[in-house]
Amino acid sequence: MNSSACAKVRWIQGFTNKHVYFVDKNTIGYPCGNYIYFLDLNTKKQALLQGPGRGISVFAANSNNGMFAFSSRGLSPSIFVHSHPSLELKNELKGSSKLDYVSLGLSGGPYLVSCSSLPDFTITVWNWENATSLCQQEYGGKDAISLVFNPWNLLQICAIGETTLTVWNIERNGDLHVLKPSPIELPDLDGAVAKKFVLSSHNVSEELCYFGPEMPPSAITGLNGDNTEDIVNKLFRKARMTPAAICWTATSHLYVGCKEGFLLLVEPEHQSVSTIFNSKTPNGTPELKHSFQALVLHKDNLISIGKNNVVHSLKIKGTQIEITKTWELSAPVTTALCSPSYETLLCASDMGQMFTLNTSPSESVTKVLDVSSGDFVAIAFSPTDKNACLTVRDPGQLQVWSTDGIILGSLTVQTKITSLACCPIANYVALGTASGEVLFIDVRDPSRPRVVHQTHLYHTSVDHLVFDQHGHYLFTSSPDSYIYVLDPKPSERFSVLGYTVLPSPPLALSAQYRKESEQVAVLALCADPDQKCSRMLTLLSLPAEGFADISKSVDCNGCLTSTVLNVSKYEVPYPLTSCVLGNSEIFAYCHKQKSLHSFQLPPVCKHKFEQVFQLSPTREVKGHALGPASLALSPHKLWLASLGQDGVLQVRSSASMEKCIELQCQSLSLTGVQLVSFSANSQTILTANTKDGSLLCANLSMSEAANRQATEYSLSVEFDLLSQVRQKNSVLGDMLEWSEEVTRRKADESQGSGSLPSIDVTEQDESYTPLSRRTWLESRREAIVKEDNEKYSETKKSLRKRLTELRDTIQDMMRENENVPEIEYLEQKEFNLDVDEQKRLEAIMEEEVLKKRTESEWDILAKCYLRDVLKRDCWDSMKVKGRSVKAFHSEHEIKNYPLKERTEQELEDLRRVEQTRKIEKAQCANQEEKGQNDDIKSSFSFEFGCSSPYVYDQFEVQSREQKVNQIILLQDVIHQVKTAFNKEFDAAHKQKVHELKNIQLRNTRIKEIMSELDLQEKLWEPSLTVAEWPEKLLTVQDSEITAEKYLTPEQKEELEKKALEEKRHLAAKSGNARERALDNMMDGVLEVKKEYVLKLEIPTPEFVLTKPESQWSEEEKKMYKEYERKSEELNEEKEKYRKVMEAEMKKLQTATKEATEKFDETITKLFERKMKCEMAVNQEELKITCLVYSLLIEEELRHREVELKLKLEQMLTYKDEIGEEVMRCEEDLEQFRMTYDTIVAEDKDLDKEFKKEFSDVPSHFVDELYKLFKRRPRAQKMRAQIIKNPIPFKDPPLCGSLALDNLGKLLKAVDEIDSHQNMPQGLNPIIWERFCVFRRTKIEKEHKVKMNALTFAEMQAFVQKRREEERATIEEIKVISEELERLHKVKNRFTVDIMVQVLLKQSQVEVPNTELTADYTDSVLLHRSVVEDLNKNIRMLGDRKISTMVECKDFRKHIIQQEWEHKKSRMQIEDLETKARDIQTFKISEEQQEYLHKTDRDSRASKQIAILEKTIAFQEKVKLPLCYNASFLNSSVYDAFNGFQSHLKNVEHRKKKIEQLKRQATLKSDKTSVLDVQLSDMGMTVAHKKQIHGRIATDNPSLKAEERYQEIRQRRKLKDLAQAQVEELGFLWAEVERLRTKNFPSLNQLQHH
Repeated sequence: MNSSACAKVRWIQGFTNKHVYFVDKNTIGYPCGNYIYFLDLNTKKQALLQGPGRGISVFAANSNNGMFAFSSRGLSPSIFVHSHPSLELKNELKGSSKLDYVSLGLSGGPYLVSCSSLPDFTITVWNWENATSLCQQEYGGKDAISLVFNPWNLLQICAIGETTLTVWNIERNGDLHVLKPSPIELPDLDGAVAKKFVLSSHNVSEELCYFGPEMPPSAITGLNGDNTEDIVNKLFRKARMTPAAICWTATSHLYVGCKEGFLLLVEPEHQSVSTIFNSKTPNGTPELKHSFQALVLHKDNLISIGKNNVVHSLKIKGTQIEITKTWELSAPVTTALCSPSYETLLCASDMGQMFTLNTSPSESVTKVLDVSSGDFVAIAFSPTDKNACLTVRDPGQLQVWSTDGIILGSLTVQTKITSLACCPIANYVALGTASGEVLFIDVRDPSRPRVVHQTHLYHTSVDHLVFDQHGHYLFTSSPDSYIYVLDPKPSERFSVLGYTVLPSPPLALSAQYRKESEQVAVLALCADPDQKCSRMLTLLSLPAEGFADISKSVDCNGCLTSTVLNVSKYEVPYPLTSCVLGNSEIFAYCHKQKSLHSFQLPPVCKHKFEQVFQLSPTREVKGHALGPASLALSPHKLWLASLGQDGVLQVRSSASMEKCIELQCQSLSLTGVQLVSFSANSQTILTANTKDGSLLCANLSMSEAANRQATEYSLSVEFDLLSQVRQKNSVLGDMLEWSEEVTRRKADESQGSGSLPSIDVTEQDESYTPLSRRTWLESRREAIVKEDNEKYSETKKSLRKRLTELRDTIQDMMRENENVPEIEYLEQKEFNLDVDEQKRLEAIMEEEVLKKRTESEWDILAKCYLRDVLKRDCWDSMKVKGRSVKAFHSEHEIKNYPLKERTEQELEDLRRVEQTRKIEKAQCANQEEKGQNDDIKSSFSFEFGCSSPYVYDQFEVQSREQKVNQIILLQDVIHQVKTAFNKEFDAAHKQKVHELKNIQLRNTRIKEIMSELDLQEKLWEPSLTVAEWPEKLLTVQDSEITAEKYLTPEQKEELEKKALEEKRHLAAKSGNARERALDNMMDGVLEVKKEYVLKLEIPTPEFVLTKPESQWSEEEKKMYKEYERKSEELNEEKEKYRKVMEAEMKKLQTATKEATEKFDETITKLFERKMKCEMAVNQEELKITCLVYSLLIEEELRHREVELKLKLEQMLTYKDEIGEEVMRCEEDLEQFRMTYDTIVAEDKDLDKEFKKEFSDVPSHFVDELYKLFKRRPRAQKMRAQIIKNPIPFKDPPLCGSLALDNLGKLLKAVDEIDSHQNMPQGLNPIIWERFCVFRRTKIEKEHKVKMNALTFAEMQAFVQKRREEERATIEEIKVISEELERLHKVKNRFTVDIMVQVLLKQSQVEVPNTELTADYTDSVLLHRSVVEDLNKNIRMLGDRKISTMVECKDFRKHIIQQEWEHKKSRMQIEDLETKARDIQTFKISEEQQEYLHKTDRDSRASKQIAILEKTIAFQEKVKLPLCYNASFLNSSVYDAFNGFQSHLKNVEHRKKKIEQLKRQATLKSDKTSVLDVQLSDMGMTVAHKKQIHGRIATDNPSLKAEERYQEIRQRRKLKDLAQAQVEELGFLWAEVERLRTKNFPSLNQLQHH
C-alpha cells in the first residue's frame, strides 16, 4: 500500500447527553466517540477535535474564558486543556490517576479540578496554565459523579455524589493551597433534619442502667479505624434524599434538586439546609412535583427541568415559589445550561435531541439537534443511492443519513431489529427482526421510508441478511442453523426460493457473485451457540441465473436439492471470530492469535457433503491488539477493512496485507460489536460501535491508480445494473404500503369464501408491531399435508375402514385366546402385525423408561444422601435420642432431653476449669475455715443433686476468665440436670413398655374369652406412638406404602414358585381322610378341653324330630327324659363356665385399668419433676445469658476504649501537625508583612519624590501635573469589566492570570490618557514623557500594593483558620480525654456491679407486685440476717413499748384502785358508824355477854379444837358418821365440824377436777404446739398480706398516714444503711482487686452476706 495513503474523518454524529457545555457565546461542545464535537447554534457550523488517546472519558468547559478540557482513556490517563476556537493545546496535566477520571470541572480562572476513579478517588486542583497540581485529597471523591466550581468564588467547589453533597473550599497561603471539605447532611426522605454520627459526640452515662452502659454503634459493631464514622452512618442512618442537580446562587448558596421532588437551599458556610419546596405537602404546587432534575440560574430566576416535557422559570422569595414562565417541549429533557450572555437556554434530552429556549419576550423554542441516542445495531451504505447511508438503532429505528451526516428520514418499528442489508438492484433495504421476520423497506424517498412487504421465516431472531453484489439472491440465517434463499426482485414479491440447513448456527455470513462462473457463493462460519469462535467454514454455491426447474431444485418441503446447491466444508487450523469471502479466497480474523489470515479456496467441484477440506493460511499479519475485530471487504474486493475493540480502523490491500493505514474511529470499548461498511465506490467508510453511540464517516485517500480503479469498478457495476434498478424501482413504487396491502387482502377475503385462511398481519403507519404466526416453512408443510389429504382422501378412508375391521378381528381373536387350553395359548406379542413398529415403540418406551428410571434413581440418591446427612447430624450424633412418654388416660406428654456426645474440646475445657478451681479453693481454704456463709440459692439444680462444687460464688465472678470458666461450669451443671432427668425418664419409659407388654398379654386372654363368649365389644389396645418410639421413623412398614409395589421379573417368578408350592401343600393335605374326619368331628383334637364346653351340644334324639309325642314308646320317653337331664346339666355347666369367663375378663380389665392409672400417677409426678427440671435449666441458662451479655458489654467497652484511644492519638498527631503548620504560616506571614511594608513604603516614597522629580518644572505646571498624576482610568476599567463579565451579580476574585490580565487592561487604559492630547499646553514634550513614565511606575506600584494586600489578607485568613482548627483540635482532645476518663469509671463500676440471680420465697420479696411481674429496678438485695436483726430490734422495741404501756396502765389502775379504796374506806366508816349505833342499841343474852366479857378466847378455841380432833379420830376408827357423835358438841363446834366435812368433800372434788384439767391441758398442749407452728407461718403471711393491703388500699389513705410515715422513715434508714454498706463494699472490693492483681492467688475467697 502506498505510503501516502491515509484516512480522514469526514463527519461524526452521535449524542449521549453526558457532557454538554457552552465553549463560547454561541458554540456548544460535547464528546462523541474519540472526538470533541463543536456546533455553532447560529450558523450550524461544525468542528471536530480528535482525542490523542483511545477515547474521551470526561469533558468540561468554561464559556467565560473559552477553555475546555478532557481526559483520555487508558492506563495513567492525562488531562488535556485546549482553547476555543483555535483548538490549541494549552497544557497536558499528568496526575496520579491510574485508571480513569470520573469528573472534571473548569473555573473562569486558572483552576481545574479533577476526580480520579479506582483505587484512590483523588480530588486534585490544578493550575492548568503551568500544569501544576496545587492540592489534592485522596479518597475525597469516593462517590463523586460531578464537580462544579462556584462561578462567583473560584475557591469553592461542589461535589455531587450518588447520595452525598460536599462543598470543598480551597484555602490559600501564598503559593500553598489546601482543600477542606464541608459535607452537607441532606434531610431524610420524610424531610426531617438528619444528624450525622460523630465518634466523639457520644457520651457514656456514669449511672449504670439495668442492662449496662449504653454504647455507640461503632463500639457495638466492633468497628475501628479511619472509616468507622462513614460505615456507621451508612449502616444506621435513615435513607437520605438523593441529589439530582445543583445550582450556585449569587450569594454563594446552593440550590439542590432531589430525585424525590424536593428543592433545598444549602448554606455552605454554616452547612445548614432548608427546604424550599416539599413535593409531599398536600397544598404544594402540583406542576413542580418531580421538576428539579436539572437546575440553572438565569439572572434573577431559577430554571427547573423535571421528568415531563415542561421547563419552568421560577422566582423564589424565601420559601415562596412563583412560576413566571413555562416552555412546552416535544421530548423530556434532563440537562439544561445557559449561554454566557444569558440570552439562550439550551436543553438536552437523553433521546438525542437539543432545544434552545429564547428567554426574550418571544419565548420561542428551536430544535437544534435530533440524532437519536440508541445503540447502533447495523450500518450500511446504499448501493443504489450514492448520497445515502442507513443505520439501525436499538430497539427498532431505521435512519437514513446523507453522506454529509444529515438525517434525511427515519422509520420506527416497534420491535427489535437485529440485522440490515441494502439491495443492489432496487432502492430498498431488508431488516431482520428478533421475532424472525424480514421487513422490506422502500427508501426511494429518504424522508418517508415505508414498509412494503414482510415475510415470517423463523421463530428466533434473524441474525444475518446478505445480498450478493448483483442482487441475485437474499440470504438469511438465524440461531436455528436454517439459511433461506429469497428472490430480491420486487416483481416476485420477495418470494422464498428454498432453504438449507447448516451443521451449526453461523457466526458470520458473506456472499459474492463470481461473474466468470456465473455462480453465487455464500460463506458461513459455523459454531455452536455457546461458542464465539469456530474452525469450521461452510461454502454454498448457487447458479446466478436462478432455478431453471423449481420442482427439481427444491423438494416438496422447499429444501434446496443438490442439483442447484453445492456445499463445501473447510477446516482451518485456528479458531476464527469473523470472516469475509473474496473472489477465490477467504479473509478471517483470529482473536486467539490476534492476527488476520488469508485462505485460498480450492477449485469448485462436486464432492460428498460429509467431506471436509483442510485450509492453510496463505498470508498472516498481525491484527488488532484488542479484539475481536469486524471485517469488511470493499465492493471491488481490493481493500480489506478491520475494526477492533480498541476503536482503531485498519485498511489494507487484500493482495498484500502487510501494510495498512490506521484511524482512531471509535472509543476503546470492552463491550459491544464494532460495525464497519464500505460505500459503493469503496472510497468512503462508515464505522460505529453497538455500545458507543457515535457514527463516523471517513474518506479513504489511496494512490491515484487505486482510487481510479475503485471508481471504474463502481461505474461499471452501476452501468450493468442501471436498467434493472430503474425497472425494479418502478415496480417497487407500484407496490402498496403494507398497511394498505393488509386492508386490501382483508377486503378480498371478506368478499370471497370464508373458508380461506386469513393472513394475520399488523397494520402500520408510523410504527409496526408483528404478530406471532406460522413461519413460511410451517405454512408450506401445512399446505403439503392439506394437498395430500385432498388427493388421497378416498384411499385413506378405505384404509381406515380396513384397519378398523382388522383391529376388531384381532381383538376377537385375543378374547378367544384367553379361553383356549394352555397348549394352544398364544403370547400377546404374537398378535402384533407390525413387529418393526412394535420394536420401535418398545425402544422408545424403553428409552423413556430408562430416562425416567435414571431420573428417579438420581432423585432417590439425592434424597438418600439428604436422609443420611440428616440422620448423621440429627440422629447418629445424639447420645440420648429425643423421645416422649404419654399417659394412658390423660393428655400428659413428657419429653426427654436429647443430648449430644460432648466433644473432646468441651471435656478438656471442663477438666481445665475444674483443675483451676481446685487450686483456687485450696488457696482459699484458710479463709473458709475462719467463717463460711451459706451461698445464695440461684436455681433448683441442687434439688437434683447436680450443683457442682466448683461453681463460683456469684459475687466472685468479676474477671473475664472467671466468667468464661463460670459459663463452662454452668453448662456442665445443665448437662448433669438433663442427664439426671433422662434417667428418671428412661425408667418411666421402660415401665410403660413393661405395662404395654402386660396389657398385650391380658388383651390376648380377653380376646380369647370374647371369642368364646361371642362378644363383639371394642377392645382398648394402647401402643407406643412415633414420638415415644422414634426408631419407627427410620424404618418403612409395608402398610405405609400406598402405591403398588413394583416387582422385577425375578421377584415375580419367585412369588409364582411360592404360590405353586402352597397349592401343592394344600392338595396333599386335602387327600388325608383321617385328618379331615378329625377336623370335622372334633376340630382336629382327640380330647375336649374345658374351654370348648360352650361349643358342646347334646344331640337331639331322632324320634323327637320324626314322631309326635303321643306316639313315643316308654323307652323313647326314658331316652327323652335322659336327654332333658343331660341338656339341663350341660346348660348349667355352660352358664357356670360363662360366669367364670366374664369374671376373669372383668378382673383382667380391672387389672389393666389399675395398672394404667398407677402409671399415669407416675407420669404426673414425672411431669412435676420435668417442670422443676425446666425451671432449673432455664435458671442456669439465664445465668449463662447474663454472663455472656456481661462479656459482650465488656467487649463493647474495650472497643469503645480502643477507638477513643485511636481517635485521641490521631488528634494529638493532627494537633502537632497543625501546630507546626501554624508556626510555619506565621513565619511566612511575618516575612510577607515585611515585604508588604517595604512595597507600601516605596509607593509612598513615589508621592514624596514627585516634586523632587519635577523640581525643574514651573510650579503652575507642577500643580497641574500632580492632578494628572492622581488621575486613574476608572471608566475604562469598569467598561472592560462589564464586557468581560456579563453576569450582573458579583465579580469573581482575581487570582493568577486574571490579575495579570486585569493589570494589562489597566495599562492599556493608561496608554489612552498618556496621549499628547491630554498634555497641558505649553509643557515640554520631554517632560510629559518623563511624567508619563513616572505615573505608569506609580500605577504599577499601586497595583502591586493592591495585589500584595489581597495576598496578605488571604494569608492572615489562612493563619486565622489554622489557629481556629488548632483550638478546635485542642477542644476535641479535651472532650475525648474526658470521655475516656468517664469510660474508665463506667468500666470499673460495671466490673464491680455484678448481676446476681436469687431464688426468693414470697415472704422474702418486699416489692409491690401490682403488675403481672414485679419491677426490681429500684430494689436492694439484702442478706436475710439484716432483715431478721431489724425485725428483732423492731420486736424488742415493740415489747418495750408494750411493757411501758402496761406499766402506764397498771399505774393508772393503781390510782383508780386507790380512789376506789378511799371511797370504800369512807363507806366503811359510814357502815361502822351505823353499826356502832346499832350495837349501842342492840340487846344481847347472858351467854353472849359471857363470851364477850371472857378475855381468854384462845384457850377456849384450842380446847374446842382438841375435842373435835378426838371426835374425828374416833369416828374414823369406828367408821361412824360424824352426825351420830355430834350430839355432845355444842352448836359452834358442830358448825365447825360441818364446815370441815364439807371442806374435805370440796378437796376431793377439787383433786378430781385437777386431774381432769391436767388431762385436758395435755391435749391442749399438743394442739397448741401444732397451732404454734401454723401460727408462725400464718403470722408471716398475714403480715405480708397486711403490707400488700396497706400498699394497695385506696379506701381511706388518711387512716394509715402515720403508719406509712413510720414505714417510709424506716425504709429511708434501711436505704441509707444499704448505701453505706455498698460504698464500703465497693472500697473493700477495690482493695481486694488491687491486692489480688498484686499477689494472685495468695488471697482467700471472700464470702458475702
